[in-house]
Amino acid sequence: MPRGELRIYLGAAPGVGKTYAMLEEAQRRADRGTDVVVGLVETHGRAHTDAMIGDLEVVPRREITYRGTGFTEMDLDALLARRPEVAVVDELAHTNVPGSRHEKRWQDIQELLDAGITVLSTVNVQHLESVNDVVAQITGTTQRETVPDEIVRAAEQVELVDMTPEALRRRMAHGNIYRPDKIDAALGNYFRVGNLTALRELALLWLADKVDDQLDRYRAQQGISATWEARERVVVALTGGPEGETLIRRAARIAARSKGADLLAVHVARSDGLADADPAQLARQRVLVESLGGTYHQVLGADVPAALLDFARGVNATQLVLGASRRGRFAQLLSRGVGVTTTALSGPIDVHLVTHPQAGRGRRAAAVPAALSRRRRLLGFALAGLGMPLLTLLLLALPDLSLTNDILLFLAGVIGVALVGGMWPALVAALGGSLLLNWFFTPPLHTLTIAEADNLLALGVFVGVAVAVSWVVDVAARRTREAARASADAQTLATVAGGVLRGERPLPALLDRLRETFGLRAVSVLELAADAEGRPDRARDEGAWRVVASVGDRPACSPSAGETTVPVDDRLTVVLSGRRLEAADRRIVEAFAAQAAVALKQERLAEEAATARPLAEADRMRTALLAAVSHDLRTPLASAKAAVSSLRSPDIEFDADDRDELLATADESLDRLSRLVANLLDMSRLQAGALGVTHAAIGLEDAVPRALDELGPAAADVSTDIPADLPAATADPGLLERVLVNLVANALRHSPPGQPPTVTASAHAGQVELRVIDTGPGIPEDQWEHVFLPFQRLGDRDNQTGVGLGLALSRGLAEAMGGSITPETTPGGGLTMVLRLPAATDTTTEGPQE
Repeated sequence: MPRGELRIYLGAAPGVGKTYAMLEEAQRRADRGTDVVVGLVETHGRAHTDAMIGDLEVVPRREITYRGTGFTEMDLDALLARRPEVAVVDELAHTNVPGSRHEKRWQDIQELLDAGITVLSTVNVQHLESVNDVVAQITGTTQRETVPDEIVRAAEQVELVDMTPEALRRRMAHGNIYRPDKIDAALGNYFRVGNLTALRELALLWLADKVDDQLDRYRAQQGISATWEARERVVVALTGGPEGETLIRRAARIAARSKGADLLAVHVARSDGLADADPAQLARQRVLVESLGGTYHQVLGADVPAALLDFARGVNATQLVLGASRRGRFAQLLSRGVGVTTTALSGPIDVHLVTHPQAGRGRRAAAVPAALSRRRRLLGFALAGLGMPLLTLLLLALPDLSLTNDILLFLAGVIGVALVGGMWPALVAALGGSLLLNWFFTPPLHTLTIAEADNLLALGVFVGVAVAVSWVVDVAARRTREAARASADAQTLATVAGGVLRGERPLPALLDRLRETFGLRAVSVLELAADAEGRPDRARDEGAWRVVASVGDRPACSPSAGETTVPVDDRLTVVLSGRRLEAADRRIVEAFAAQAAVALKQERLAEEAATARPLAEADRMRTALLAAVSHDLRTPLASAKAAVSSLRSPDIEFDADDRDELLATADESLDRLSRLVANLLDMSRLQAGALGVTHAAIGLEDAVPRALDELGPAAADVSTDIPADLPAATADPGLLERVLVNLVANALRHSPPGQPPTVTASAHAGQVELRVIDTGPGIPEDQWEHVFLPFQRLGDRDNQTGVGLGLALSRGLAEAMGGSITPETTPGGGLTMVLRLPAATDTTTEGPQE
């Protein structure tokens, strides 16, 4: 059965017309004779949207009861049984009511698609998982209903329903989106022009990426390798040389000239796995590329221009940035070079050849290590010096051999010398062998004269073959050594990377792995003092350096105190102690040093963030406290002042009942004010660690009634169930009463009318447990910890609806008394707060504790 197609209408914000556009498409298909059924559409009371449903068949919704409340959801089974050609299912990111077959509506849609039914649906950009955090930063509201991006990206069609912010706000003001009582709040919060503009840009950019993916798939399916300049992509080629940073910055400036352009850096490594670039330079250049918003890539290729252009065409690049050749003029005469060759083959891709200080200066010749060990080279020279004469004596003892056979045997001897000692001993053997052949075996004998042209040719071929074989053997040995070295370096880098990833602190793990790898005594990272930067005389002073990280025994405290010094930048230097490293090891150490600099930067950023976090928390608490003072404290003050002012007014005569009512209002307001101030002060003491606690044995049968009396008439209907044989709890009587008042007040606030909360108590495992049970709407489990944060209340979007200190203060007070408060789900719906306190023992004593 063919899978159905998914068409999604994407909007930047509610009200742009996604559902209306979806229903328009459904009506068009129905008019063409397509079997279209409405599975679920949320009109939100909008008359125009409701009218657009028209005569489309609507599948009745399924009713679900959850925690005593009835809900309706799409009837998936009925829709599957109906099997229309097209199903209209609104709000892709919707979370289904518990008890439904699937948790999310997009999972329902996946089942419809698997059944071969085409689906039309809608989603807002704020519900996409990848931009959810960005939307929260823009709007200040976190969307809890999200849909994975891959679900939307997999849709056959995604259509953007767009509207300017001004037009959307006009639609809102005309009452076409929300009810009149919500318009002002919406226009002043979520639907601000800045919010809508940012959301619109997010939607456009996300859809542009989706279209870009579709374009790449189409080009791959059609085998199109030519560049389509639908979007600027700047590729910069890196060789691992010192000119890389210049090229990266130049490419970044080119990309910045086009809005939304991509920057990609690529390094073409040799396909034989041998190192031909400085890993330290590449590591630093990769960090630079990523800091400029680009991406770093590495590809393998024996032909650098071909590999570079293959990559550029594969990513649909429009511009390619290369560095001017570092080769000298003579080398450029022999070969056109990568830049010229790439330009000639680039086709529609624009190529920028960027000059730099190293251009035309020639490549710095690296020290080429000997292909074979010194012992093998000496053995080869000895074999050449002794083997050739011994072979001559052997051949003179066999007079029946022809000159051709003599030459072949000498050639075999030269190859043997080459295999043992490499090229130079083999060249000595070839030269000596040619002289011996000429003197002893080539007529006229015992002279260096060659009479016949054939013999001259044979000797020439002998020398040529001997030299060629010697060179091949030497190159093969050198390549083998380089490959082994590259493999060891790669293994070392992989081991170090794994150790860093598994470690809790990347920098010490990196330095420790470096010390172990090269058998060092100690490794230290030194930083130059700010006042010494740019002053060579000051930099030579040992006191100008500071150890920022070190591992091992007796790490160096200055660059001169170590055996090997590897500068990272103008201020950072890695110093190795214990032994001096070989030049071949220095390149890999430089790569580690570059990574050490990155790890140090990350550690410092983390420290700065940790330092800023308490300040931000204090600022948040201060802001919330000011909001609380401006609202919750102001309200009882205003009520009490109004009552007292009325009583003192000489212009109004009050009877006894009115005076009692005004006095009661003032008394109630002042009591409320007293509780709020006490909560604020206690929370301040808790956070400062200065709350005094007096432990005593107290019975809950006495503490609970006092707390209910404190709440007044509101707690008259609260039922209690406290066993007579319940052991006493160890607690502070005053603090315990405050905790109980807050817990019961919270339960009363959220209990439905006619269903007051219940307070029960029990003992278990040396603890006394008191449960405050309500049957209200409850709290989702993932928000249980959220309600214990200061200045938070379930459902709040700001701090102007209440102080929200009750549960936070209660948990703090309980923990100060050695207890705890944890939430549980009430069977049948609601929330249960469980207060656990240590049971009193005979040794329980009273006394204040700080």
